[in-house]
Amino acid sequence: MSAAWLAALGGGVLIGTAAVALMALEGHILGVSGILGNALRHPAQRWRWGVLAGLVATGGLARLLGAEVPPLFAQTGWGRLVASGLLIGAGTALANGCTSGHGVCGLGNRSGRSLIAVAIFMSVAVGTVLLSRLWGWGV
Repeated sequence: MSAAWLAALGGGVLIGTAAVALMALEGHILGVSGILGNALRHPAQRWRWGVLAGLVATGGLARLLGAEVPPLFAQTGWGRLVASGLLIGAGTALANGCTSGHGVCGLGNRSGRSLIAVAIFMSVAVGTVLLSRLWGWGV
């Protein structure tokens, strides 16, 4: 097995485990965009900050254990990364959720709305990669 395959498997297991744990312990869906938005609007809901801190800490732990940042990220530049983040934020607001909420939790609950959202997410992702390659952005 390649390192990329193992990293993807490990990430999937961690996301699934986190989604089940959050539902079992707190009764909440693991929709990261909603958790972030509501943490900013309602800072007293400390469980949201705990989830967000766990995401950041897990990324830091992965780096400490030797995970490498893909070269494309380093070559992209801050401007494009910030613009991408803003576009993703706008998209999650339009979709009323993100890939963790719709893709992991919504599909697991057999939500038709989530199925449509994930189909749109994936179609836009494929289109973005195709256009990026066409325009020579190195994706």
